[in-house]
Amino acid sequence: MKLTPESLRGHLAERLLPVYLISGDEPLLAGEAADAVRTAARSAGFSEREVYFIERAGDWDEVRAAAAARSLFGARRVLEIRLASARPGTAGNATLVALTEAHDPDTLFLLLAPRLDRDAQGADWVRAVEAHGAWVPVWPVDPERLVAWLRSRCRKLALEASDEALELIASRTEGNLLAAHQELSQLALLAGGARLTPDIVLGSVADSARFDVSRLGEAVLAGETARALRVLGGLRAEGTEPTLVLWALTRALREVWSARGGGAAPPWQRRGAALGKALRRASSLPFTALAQRAARTDRVIKGRVPGEAWDELMLLTLALAAPAV
Repeated sequence: MKLTPESLRGHLAERLLPVYLISGDEPLLAGEAADAVRTAARSAGFSEREVYFIERAGDWDEVRAAAAARSLFGARRVLEIRLASARPGTAGNATLVALTEAHDPDTLFLLLAPRLDRDAQGADWVRAVEAHGAWVPVWPVDPERLVAWLRSRCRKLALEASDEALELIASRTEGNLLAAHQELSQLALLAGGARLTPDIVLGSVADSARFDVSRLGEAVLAGETARALRVLGGLRAEGTEPTLVLWALTRALREVWSARGGGAAPPWQRRGAALGKALRRASSLPFTALAQRAARTDRVIKGRVPGEAWDELMLLTLALAAPAV
């Protein structure tokens, strides 16, 4: 049987199989899947848990001995086997096949492995798990699905969040689901039941910083080049993440583009005034070139093209704050 992390909980509520394999390199989702199996096993009376780390061929001797031995107290148990490699070798393959086919009603096997490539998926031990138990492959969340994933996490936390706030969190965490989950949990406490906004997210990142990234956005909107560069330098000196700085600049660019087309101005007075100044020079702003420069800056920050992130941020700041020609 093959399950997804999403279908695992429903499956466990109905039945418990003798062996589960959870594979993948996404620690948050793999860990949650393993926790779900452990919880279901405890509820079913598997009160003991033994964990074995497999790093070399000789480690399988200990696993075989443990599987053959009975609990000192006659209790049902979970034997958790953590594989350092998706290829357990000849001894490991034979051991896992034998354990999977043993059908010991007092032992549940939980196998944790890295991502299985196509060749590893066809191994005898994986096929044995699928025949007698369940395999739960865990895959990373694609960047285009990350905001939707964050929104589903917010529902679990009873946290309401704006799309812009979720986009900012997605940008900051860059696909690291564990970091994103931790940040949402902290923000749920910080928001105190209020709707999560970009300002709350930014406040949680640097609530004690002298230089706030939102001030950078205001400066470039107002066309105050010297002030914008001063704020940018302060952000760099304080160790602000370049991803946050880029977000503030692209947010300002989107606001000008939206307002030029009749979109609503920001509800807070100071930024609204800055946007008004930006609109007066909007006709001279090269929006296509600015979007291209922002995209290049993003690639530099992520290491996809060579360059210095802060140099690119400075160039983008200068271009956004440029006076009308």
